Amino acid sequence: MRSFIGINTLAFLLSTLVACSDQSTSEPAAPEPVAAPATAAASVEYNTERNAYFGDLHVHTMYSFDAFIFGTTSSPDDAYEFAKGGTITHPAGFDMTLDVPLDFYGVSDHAFYLGVLREMANPDSEISKHEAAAGMTTLAGAADRRAKFQSILGVLRSPRGRELNDPGIVKSAWDDIVAAANRHNDPGNFTTFIAYEYTTTARDGGNLHRNVIFQGDTGSELPFSRLDSSNPEDLWDWMDSNRAAGIESLAIPHNSNGSNGNMFMLVDSAGQPLDDAYANQRMRNEPLVEITQVKGTSDTHPALSPNDEWADFEIMPYMVASTLSSQPVGSYVREALINGLQMQAEQGFNPYKLGFIGSSDTHNATYAGDEDDYWSKVGVVDGTPERRSSIPLSEPLPNGDLYADVYYDTWGAAGLAGVWAEENTREAIYDAFRRKETFGTSGPRMKVRFFAGHDLPAVDDSDMLAAAYASGVTMGSDLIAAANQQPSFIVWAAKDPNSAPLQRVQIVKGWVENGETREQVYDVACADGGLVDPATNRCPENGATVNLSDCSISAGLGATELKAGWRDPQYDPSQHAMYYVRALENPSCRWSTWDAIRAGVAPRQDLAATIQERVWSSPIWITPTQ
Repeated sequence: MRSFIGINTLAFLLSTLVACSDQSTSEPAAPEPVAAPATAAASVEYNTERNAYFGDLHVHTMYSFDAFIFGTTSSPDDAYEFAKGGTITHPAGFDMTLDVPLDFYGVSDHAFYLGVLREMANPDSEISKHEAAAGMTTLAGAADRRAKFQSILGVLRSPRGRELNDPGIVKSAWDDIVAAANRHNDPGNFTTFIAYEYTTTARDGGNLHRNVIFQGDTGSELPFSRLDSSNPEDLWDWMDSNRAAGIESLAIPHNSNGSNGNMFMLVDSAGQPLDDAYANQRMRNEPLVEITQVKGTSDTHPALSPNDEWADFEIMPYMVASTLSSQPVGSYVREALINGLQMQAEQGFNPYKLGFIGSSDTHNATYAGDEDDYWSKVGVVDGTPERRSSIPLSEPLPNGDLYADVYYDTWGAAGLAGVWAEENTREAIYDAFRRKETFGTSGPRMKVRFFAGHDLPAVDDSDMLAAAYASGVTMGSDLIAAANQQPSFIVWAAKDPNSAPLQRVQIVKGWVENGETREQVYDVACADGGLVDPATNRCPENGATVNLSDCSISAGLGATELKAGWRDPQYDPSQHAMYYVRALENPSCRWSTWDAIRAGVAPRQDLAATIQERVWSSPIWITPTQ
């Protein structure tokens, strides 16, 4: 093992940082799995220090109104077989297969007109005779499907659209989704979750979508949709009612980046200031947020975090399904977390105490694909490089433009959800969701650990994990400040064996000082022997580059593993604060660059040629002693 001192001696006295790189991918002091409790299946290995599991909780199949019209005919059964290593044919005709199967999966079709458009295309059904169904049985190319989608979406959003929401069709589709999840759930090997998407928007068109994930093998009789109410607070009431009846679930907001400021407002749906009851209900029902997916990353925005050099990462600047700009304020997770701290400090409640996951939002029943094998999102409509505007059209548009006039070029090949759980079962993984011991990645299967405490072990202690769990708290948790003792943090990140090496590990801090919100990004572990500059809190650049002629990356640079013990040099026990980890890979080619290279054309100059894939841990919150 090579050890790298993360700061100089003076800074060490301030922050006690030790960063290490190891060319193995093993976790620090990971214990051997022990026997499962008597209540667990005999075949399930149980690890008290928890294993990392990767999955996708945002998957649309043929039952989603938009996925079907875009050409997706794969079923929930197909989706689960894909996640286990099977192959699905993309609506554009090519095969999609994961290099490595996933550990858990949730089909989350839109409850809004669930199964209805698929039934419209069945000439033997009664609903196929409705005037809105005209042309559904003869849909052909991408342009035809896009035009039909726009025309029928107007009907579905209008009052007359409710006559199309046949309860029998919805019930049949929902029952199949529930049955498929239960058929494919295989404790110890592969976990499925009964799920759906609650798809609603604010009055100005801002996105307010959530995925609802059920804990057990029964869901509700029918999913609650925007046709029941377009107000997420009514969704929470419905979830509370289900919970009282023994049906547990949680909701995960996504694409806050496209919410036009509506996802993380400082008032409720009626325009009233937030209060303790609102905060408790929201956190009871929405402990997690989807920080990244195909339609962009929702961590932060350059306008909100001007001193964060990595804030401009896969930003989709529009409201969902439009080219209207989405305002950053109220739309990004980091700002919401810090605003929550301010409400906690000043009013005693926090409605934005959110853990992180990533997911894909695929509408192909699969996943978004990797940067070098990108499958995009909406079937036939963006299933080729020309249609997603990464390479020139065969002929220019009438106005002379060389590229398709779409917004799909702002999308990313993301993301995945990660959890730390004792075993691969619904119970253990759902418990991880609830305690927020979760992380999100932009696609690669990077792992991250994060602990805080007043008596943590050394980062290289042979029993580090057991001691950290015993004496500290992990991601998603609260740590009560001690008046005369500064907490320390342990950070560990490991690369995806099939992706680029790690370049740096950072801790993002948000806090409230003298009534004002603050944020700071600290590099805490550097690859290639780099030392953090205490004046800038930054690692030196490690010189990793990308050859844009073939997307090859620098050999011999970057780390397989980075870890650090760290203390905050600006710590104040009287302040409300939160910390989360962000680990970055060396640069690699973006999907749009891969498209261009394969087509033998130059990458678009107005798109990022390279990106730095990343992983985010859920935060740890520091609460001052009273």
